[in-house]
Amino acid sequence: MPSSIKAPTYNPKPKVLESSQAQSSWREKCAVVGVYNASNANVLAYYGLFAMQHRGQEASGIALSNAQKISLYKSNGLVTNVFKPEILANLTGFAAIGHNRYSTAGEDSINECQPIFARYSLGEIAIAHNGNLTNADVLRDELTQQGSIFQSHLDTEVLIHLIAKSQCATLSERIIESICKIDGAFALVILSRTKMFAIRDPYGLRPLSLGKIENEDGTQGYIVASETSAFDLIGAQFVRDVEPGEMIVFEKSATNPTYKSYRYKVSTPFPCVFEYVYFARPDSVVFSRNVYEVRKNLGKQLAREHKLKADMVIPVPDSGVAAALGYAKESGIDFELGIIRNHYVGRTFIEPTQQARELKVKLKLNPIAGLIKDKDIIVIDDSVVRGTTSKQIIKILRQAGARKIYLLVSAPPTIAPCYYGVDTPEREQLICASHSLEEVQSFIGADYLGFLSLDGLRNSIESSAPITQTQEKFSYCQACFDGCYVDSIHK
Repeated sequence: MPSSIKAPTYNPKPKVLESSQAQSSWREKCAVVGVYNASNANVLAYYGLFAMQHRGQEASGIALSNAQKISLYKSNGLVTNVFKPEILANLTGFAAIGHNRYSTAGEDSINECQPIFARYSLGEIAIAHNGNLTNADVLRDELTQQGSIFQSHLDTEVLIHLIAKSQCATLSERIIESICKIDGAFALVILSRTKMFAIRDPYGLRPLSLGKIENEDGTQGYIVASETSAFDLIGAQFVRDVEPGEMIVFEKSATNPTYKSYRYKVSTPFPCVFEYVYFARPDSVVFSRNVYEVRKNLGKQLAREHKLKADMVIPVPDSGVAAALGYAKESGIDFELGIIRNHYVGRTFIEPTQQARELKVKLKLNPIAGLIKDKDIIVIDDSVVRGTTSKQIIKILRQAGARKIYLLVSAPPTIAPCYYGVDTPEREQLICASHSLEEVQSFIGADYLGFLSLDGLRNSIESSAPITQTQEKFSYCQACFDGCYVDSIHK
């Protein structure tokens, strides 16, 4: 990508957290799932969301159609807390869409949960969306001036108003007309009373995959999901990715259901590279490549670029594990689980002071002092955002007796915020955007700090074998690493 291209001229800004609440790690919004032609669509959607809980832990929702009406249930909380057995049993239908969500500060209202449901001139509709529409505010203002009334701050509600106001004769035509008006990143699942739609934005920024299900009566069902780990849990077979700029329409037929593909816009794909680095589960296939293999290759490349001597390589769990394994294999240095993560830590209801932030890290991560005492250790992490979490990790490792601590990051420095569906701090809160490598190293307290190069990132991905022979090489959106935004590149 041309290095001269910087942020878009319209300067879209994500909803920013207050400084006292600003997160020190990446937060992805969200996960979507769609199930079509399955008698247990409610259960399949539930388990699909459960498999993708890592993508959104603030709220969950499922909408189902029985061909006569759409039923919806959604609430704040984890999938298992939202959908008690008695609630799930009352959600019946042959088709379902679901959503897991990450929220930002001050947006815990039930109106901010998805899917969004509406009645309009053609009947009933529900929509679930992963991504971020960069022109949502402009469209919202236009729609408000035309009389639309909004109930939430969600970008998704803008789309539902566009569809409702369209004068096209069919829902398919209304959807295509509407998505051609929106900019940014979106992976959508849309449910009517008889059909389901799966759509990716023209750049394919957010992932969405298609799978098939074999029903007990021998009929064919389908599933779409943000990650293929959802397919594995319910026994679905991966078919292919929904292509960038593609809309797939599922509908009933006399025997098995059918699906039709419409390419509403052709563009150069720029999928989000950070899906490989952090967001996706390692057992998922994203953008036709196995995430675990990519992350191991990131670690191997990191070892080639940063040749260090140490007693052991340890990951920051969990996203640093595969890269640390790759580094250990390439370097010949022993891999050890030197930091143990507590997986049962939820929200901490304590004041956002420095002491509280330190406690939060200790609640989640605890070093094995007997293993690392008086040792030189290489610590592998996936990113440095504000630097505060890295600083605390280094601190607890020092307190555990580590002699030398070399922090290596399996991604380039994060220098720019994301406007495509990732909740990142503003540029001034990104430590690598305004400080030199030496300054960042001094701040976090490491004896050495190293990042993966941009070329190394790309080479690591390309050296991971695609699962289909027809997979073409394409560029990735790496705006968080180089400030080159997709919308600007294509203007």
